[in-house]
Amino acid sequence: MAGHENQHKTENLELFLEVPFPSSRHATIALRSLNPDREPRKGGISKHLSVSGRTLSVRWSADEARILRVSVNSFLDNLTLVTETMQMFPMDT
Repeated sequence: MAGHENQHKTENLELFLEVPFPSSRHATIALRSLNPDREPRKGGISKHLSVSGRTLSVRWSADEARILRVSVNSFLDNLTLVTETMQMFPMDT
């Protein structure tokens, strides 16, 4: 049936993540390190990062669970790298 898939279009999936850091400076460094990473796919997903105090907040919106999972996994890998790097170079809070 032509157009059958469009008849069952679901609402966007959303995921919110808050990551606490030791200080607002750490959270801002993480934001600046992670924000340039745009989604490789033009459509189907969006990601918004922001900092409030010492908390990095991330909001995803995606058309499909698979796309959301790939984006979140990639982000968590990059977040791990950023936090491990910050631990290697201690700074005053």
